[in-house]
Amino acid sequence: MSDRAGLPFLHPASLIATWFGSGLLPIAPGTWGSAAALPFAAAIVWASGPAAGPWVLLAASLLAFLVGLWASARYAEACDKDDPGPVVIDEVAGQWLTLVPAGLDPLLYLVGFFAFRVFDVLKPWPANWMDRALKGGLGIMLDDMVAGLYAALVCFGVKTWIL
Repeated sequence: MSDRAGLPFLHPASLIATWFGSGLLPIAPGTWGSAAALPFAAAIVWASGPAAGPWVLLAASLLAFLVGLWASARYAEACDKDDPGPVVIDEVAGQWLTLVPAGLDPLLYLVGFFAFRVFDVLKPWPANWMDRALKGGLGIMLDDMVAGLYAALVCFGVKTWIL
């Protein structure tokens, strides 16, 4: 069965789950979704100011996670798949969590992007367990939040000890 949902593209669950279509791009939709999350993260931090920016980005990540629970479950149900490739709201939420310690530093955005992709693909414990054991929206979303937490620690370490 195809990864294309039986939902219209403009259905809210489809727009959110595919992050406005970025997950529908060919080859490596998770990478496209992560990349599409970067300018939104920068805009959130910039609009919130240097003191509040990281906290607002953390809140945005948690909001994306909560909304993603519904949207990813609805999209997966329409595709009749456990974790359809075009669903990238999980990457958006995890990428935003990764960038909480980055501020607006372009180097940390680059480090965070690559660290998140590595942890998202490798799925170190407990992300690998979550990916296998949990179903529905929670199964789609939670492993990426763990990957985002690991990658955020990398960003924090680079910011603290290298930059």
